[in-house]
Amino acid sequence: MSRQKPIGIFDSGLGGLSIGRAIKAVLPKEDLLYFADLAFSPYGSQSDNVIVERSQYIVNFLIAQGCKAIVVACNTATVHSIDTLRAKSSIPIIGIEPGIKPAALDSKNGVIGVLATEQTLNSDSFKQLKSRYSKTVRIETQACPKFVALVENTEHNSEIAREITEQYIRPLLSAGCDKIILGCTHFSFLTSTIKEVVGDDVEIIDTTIPVVKQLCRILSHHKLRRETNVHRRDAFWTSGNSEKVQKPMSRLWGSEVCVSELHS
Repeated sequence: MSRQKPIGIFDSGLGGLSIGRAIKAVLPKEDLLYFADLAFSPYGSQSDNVIVERSQYIVNFLIAQGCKAIVVACNTATVHSIDTLRAKSSIPIIGIEPGIKPAALDSKNGVIGVLATEQTLNSDSFKQLKSRYSKTVRIETQACPKFVALVENTEHNSEIAREITEQYIRPLLSAGCDKIILGCTHFSFLTSTIKEVVGDDVEIIDTTIPVVKQLCRILSHHKLRRETNVHRRDAFWTSGNSEKVQKPMSRLWGSEVCVSELHS
């Protein structure tokens, strides 16, 4: 496998761009290929079978594009499909899960909170993860169904975003949470709004950085890290309407992007 090959990233929507931006910041020499599966978004409203089928379809596409590693930048896709994807893939696949472990180990109050989608909170893998640490800390959960739409519509810094954040966060603060975990890649774009609500005494745990660190370790282990940024480029694909998604994707990415369409 050539070091010059791109890194693939996919999510049901635009939230995974937070992972893409973090990868670009830490690995600026790497080519990135991002796929937003907007025709099936949000995955939280899809059946388990559909999520696995779509994840496999996208992974196959990214491999066909020559990707040397793939990041599943979606908690819902990770908890439902990561084992199947890895079993069928010949390249490294990195998933993402809520950062309960670091929060549990570092909590002073013994109470931590998790913000996530309903699908993630109801998944067997999350329940197992929660059970693993519930003996040492109390884990409060909060479903945040409106957060994804706020990010997709680039309204994550709006007044309405703050009002919705208040509604979701207050029960966790009242429960005594001193760590709040962002259990969805979309939620990373709401970090500043969430910080305004929680103040300085509560730490926000974003799993974006651990995912990038794991990617770095895997690329180094397989000797796949790119050594030059000459002619590097980023590519963006969607199963939705490329014209409709180009503007919000550009805003979230931080620069103008060109989006291609792929329909199955």
